[in-house]
Amino acid sequence: MLEASFQSGQLAAILLMAVALGLDAFSLGIGVGMRSGMRLAHMAGISFMIALFHMLMPLLGLFAGRYVGMLLGHVTGFAAGGLLLLLGGHMMYNAWKGGEGLPIHPTAFWGMLLFSLSVSIDSFSVGLSLGMFVNDVLLIVISFGVVGGLLAILGLLLGRQVSNKLGEYGEMLGGLILVVFGIMFIF
Repeated sequence: MLEASFQSGQLAAILLMAVALGLDAFSLGIGVGMRSGMRLAHMAGISFMIALFHMLMPLLGLFAGRYVGMLLGHVTGFAAGGLLLLLGGHMMYNAWKGGEGLPIHPTAFWGMLLFSLSVSIDSFSVGLSLGMFVNDVLLIVISFGVVGGLLAILGLLLGRQVSNKLGEYGEMLGGLILVVFGIMFIF
């Protein structure tokens, strides 16, 4: 019974992290979705590419994190928490400061590629942190990809309907969740 509780707690933590990372794609998707002429095919392509990058980047980070975990030993909890604190703080700072939009049109292939990479790069850091002590790589990678892709398409669709202010709050909330998990890893 205790093991089932632990596994469901670990799954909940992974899903919350996936949502935290996906909120970046969601908030930026709102801004991109507000562009005129954004077709559903473009939105599906962007979301699919974001899902792929949300799986690839943490996978690379997980493997790098395992290597770092072997080198650091018992310090890994502090290192993982510190990385999440920095990443979450950076997301919150950018949301507070109000970042600029992308100069490349996101519906062109290179624009989709750069946009997907830009919203997924923080997944590498989280994967690096998780790779220091988590064993269920497939669950993490699939969760990050599915949630990131779904939140991206939701953001793109919502971007057609609402103002840009919600996007700033989404990124702020995502950063706050990462900061909370960073504190949990340290203590």
